[in-house]
Amino acid sequence: MSTFGEGAPCWADVSVPDLAAGRRFYGELFGWSFQDQGEEYGHYTIASRDGKAAAALMGKVDPSMPTAWGLHLASSDVAKTAERITEAGGQVVFGPDTVGDAGVMAGATDPGGSFFGVWQAGRHLGFGIVNEPGGYCWAENHTRDAAAVDAFYPAVFGYDEQQVGDGVHFDYKVWSLPGQPDQQVLGRMNRASDLAADHPSAFQVYFVVADCDEAAATVKRLGGRVINEPSDSPFGRMAVVSDDQGAEFAVIDLQRRSEQTPG
Repeated sequence: MSTFGEGAPCWADVSVPDLAAGRRFYGELFGWSFQDQGEEYGHYTIASRDGKAAAALMGKVDPSMPTAWGLHLASSDVAKTAERITEAGGQVVFGPDTVGDAGVMAGATDPGGSFFGVWQAGRHLGFGIVNEPGGYCWAENHTRDAAAVDAFYPAVFGYDEQQVGDGVHFDYKVWSLPGQPDQQVLGRMNRASDLAADHPSAFQVYFVVADCDEAAATVKRLGGRVINEPSDSPFGRMAVVSDDQGAEFAVIDLQRRSEQTPG
């Protein structure tokens, strides 16, 4: 039985061309160790920190697939969630598929084009570490079509929403589980005016680090790229980076917070 509420982020994985290179990069950056699930599962590789499941790496089976991090949202019934996705204007890309005794999954895109997975837990419950160095802590949907996305996710998962910023100069919403305002699960960033034409709408996944500046320096040393240099925020000192194969993500030191208010 999953410990994650309906629609809560429960897992993240990255698709890379070179799985061995991915293990080297993320192993040094986050202190992860790895367990290959075998040929039967395409060498899907679980990454752990201190013995707790943190995320996963998988080799791209098709070169046309994006090199990117993917986010998975919890569901108690993937088949029913897939129906709601279609009814709300999204597209089910694959599934529902049973993955051995690990669980049932589907992949989908929202009306703005952001891909996400849906996971019904079996043996694999999802994140074993969150909000600690080496663990997941947050994700936000960077989209060009905020209006469509704002209608879609509450229809599928029942999220409640809270506007952050003035909605014009800074348009950000926080989604929480239904009737649980303290259970904030995702953000939505309107990027209609500044997302590059060749950059797809997508979820940006955040991982915790002990020192953001040190992590950014490590990314560079390992051949990755710092897209947005470390900066302070009310939520922690953060940077947007990419690994040495081009997958983008964010790192954040949750202990170093500013008093600045967005928007």
